[in-house]
Amino acid sequence: MNSAVAMRRVETAASAVYLTFDDGPDEDWTPRILDVLAAAQARATFFAIGRQAERCGALLRRVQDAGHGIGNHGYEHRHPWTGSAVQARAEVRHGTEAIAQAIGTLPRAYRPAFGRHRRAMFEEAGRCGQRVVLWSLSAMDWGVFARKDRVARRLARARAGDIVLLHDGRNRHNHPETVVDVLPSLLISLSRRGLIAASLTDARSIEPVALCGFSG
Repeated sequence: MNSAVAMRRVETAASAVYLTFDDGPDEDWTPRILDVLAAAQARATFFAIGRQAERCGALLRRVQDAGHGIGNHGYEHRHPWTGSAVQARAEVRHGTEAIAQAIGTLPRAYRPAFGRHRRAMFEEAGRCGQRVVLWSLSAMDWGVFARKDRVARRLARARAGDIVLLHDGRNRHNHPETVVDVLPSLLISLSRRGLIAASLTDARSIEPVALCGFSG
C-alpha cells in the first residue's frame, strides 16, 4: 500500500460509484441518509470525525451494522496546515483511536480535513494502515454552493470509479439537508445507468490494514 499517494478514483471499478460522507456522525442527518441508502440497498463510506465518534458511538455502530465503510476524518477536523507536525500526526492518530473504540475495528482509510495534503499526516495514516482517500467529484454541498439544483447537477456527472464527496455532518457550513433531498434521485439515476453505490472497503484498492498501537 502506497500511503504517500492519495486515492481519488477506483480505476478498477466497472460499475460502481463510491459515495462518501464527511464530518459525521450527526444525530440529525446521518440517520436520514442511512434511511435513504437502505431504501435503495446502496452502500457508502462515512469519514467520521473522532470527537463525533466519541459523542455518537451508537450511531457510528449503526452505520457499520448497515454495511457501510467507515473512514478516519481526523479527531477535530483541524486544517492540516495549522499547528506542528506533531499535532498533525496526533490529529490522525487520535481520530483513529476514537473510531476504533466506537466500532471495535480500525478504519481502513483516512481523509484529511478540507482535502489538504501534509506529509506528516500521510505518514501517520500509512503507519496506522490507512489509505489516504480524496475524491474525484464533489457535490459542493456547503455554503453558497449548496443550492439543490446545482448540487443535483454536479452529482449527475458521476461515473464508474468516481469517489464522490458529500457531507452528513453540518459542521458549520455544510448543508446535509440538501444531500437528503437529492440523494434519492441520484441513487435512482445510478441504477438506471447500471451503476451501483458501493463502499470503498469493498474496493480491492483499499488493502487490509496492520494494527497500530495507541501509546501516545
